[in-house]
Order: sequence, then structure tokens, then C-alpha cells
Amino acid sequence: MILEETLNKLKDDTHYYGDFGKQFLSNSDIKVLLTNPLSLHDKQDTNINFLVGGYFHTCILEPDKLKKYKVIESSTRNTKKYKEISGGEMCLLQHEVDRIDLMAEKLLNNNVCRDLIQIQHDDKSILYEAPAVKQIGDNWWKGKADIINHNEKLVIDLKTTSSLDSFRYNSIKYNYDSQAYIYNKLFGYDMLFIVIDKNTHQIGLFDCSDEFYSKGELKVSKANDVYDLFYKTEGFDPKQFFISKTL
Repeated sequence: MILEETLNKLKDDTHYYGDFGKQFLSNSDIKVLLTNPLSLHDKQDTNINFLVGGYFHTCILEPDKLKKYKVIESSTRNTKKYKEISGGEMCLLQHEVDRIDLMAEKLLNNNVCRDLIQIQHDDKSILYEAPAVKQIGDNWWKGKADIINHNEKLVIDLKTTSSLDSFRYNSIKYNYDSQAYIYNKLFGYDMLFIVIDKNTHQIGLFDCSDEFYSKGELKVSKANDVYDLFYKTEGFDPKQFFISKTL
């Protein structure tokens, strides 16, 4: 019952990203824990790539929620009109939204992609924005899957990229390997990334090798160790911590 209540609460982004959700670690914490663990709970500034990605996800999975985004008809974010309307908030520009709409249309016009991600009628085999929590190592982790396809036994994540050719390299840089490992543990299915190039609108489907999962597992193990040291070790003085490597 407690787990069910937790998952129901985590379905709401306000709780998932808010104080309630912060009792769990997530893949977004990996980079911070491995580079600057003292800033774990610092508020992260919204950047345009995050905003574009969020709109793209919403456009495909929850189009009824698109009204939550403020869209401004302006050529850039430096215009007087943008600054007046945005009120200091990071907002999407209309031409960016038009481009995202085209990307979503391109993705859903692809038969394979559409069959993998789109719910047909009252089909219960495909779920959107499904949360899960599980203990991995000594800590509890959370995740929210873009799409769970029970028929194909896949956890599917939608990504946008500036270069489809560079996605394999960037998947390590942006910790998609640890995301794949965490989500495999949380949901019990293999992970598939559906990626669309923001410039060419080419689509790529990237599954995950055993080596990819292993790299992710190593990152999660290191992140657990750092979290245990910084936040669960009594008497630990972070001022005495330093990184030692051989060149």
C-alpha cells in the first residue's frame, strides 16, 4: 500500500521533482554526484535544451498539457517583446515550437515508431510517464519512463539530438548508460532510445548492449558510494575530500 501511494504521488511532476521526490536518487543526480556532490540539492537552472525536450515529450505523450508552456512570437530572446512577456522566465519561441511540432509529426508518421509508442484505443499494454522506485545498492532510486511497452517488453525513452551521428558518443557523456541501467532495474525491461535529429529530422532507434548497461552500472555504483560518503557517513568533513588520479 505504501509503495502504491508513493507511485501515485510520483505521477505528479510537482511531487516527482519536488521535495517528496528528493528522498530518492535519480539518473539526473549521477552527474552531480560524480563531479560536485555538495551541490546535489541545489536548484538547477532551466536551459533551452531541457525546455525543447520537455515540449517534444509533451507534444507526443500528453498533448493536452501543452498549454502549460508559454510560447512567445519573437525572433530571439533578446528582443524587448520577449523580455516583457517572459518576465525573466525561460520561454519557447514560436519558431521553435513550429519546429518541434514538425519533429513530432515526423516521428508519428513512422510506422515502426508509432506502433512502439502510440496507445491504440483502450490498449493497456502501453503506458506513459510511469514512475517506479527501487533500492539499488544501499539507496533508493526513482525513475519515470516515457513509455512502457509491455507487448514488446521495452522501456522506451524519447530523445532529441543536434547530431544523430554523435548520439552514440553523447549517450555516455550525458549518462544515458546509467539511465538505461537504472530503468532496466526499475521496470525489468530492456531500454530503447528513439532519437530524432533536430536539424535533419532523421530518426534513430538505439538499443542497449550488455557493455552499455555495464558502464551504467559502474556509474550508479560510484554514485552510491559518493552519496553514502557525503550524506550518510557520520562525522564526514567534505572539506577534507579531494580527488586523486594518475596522469
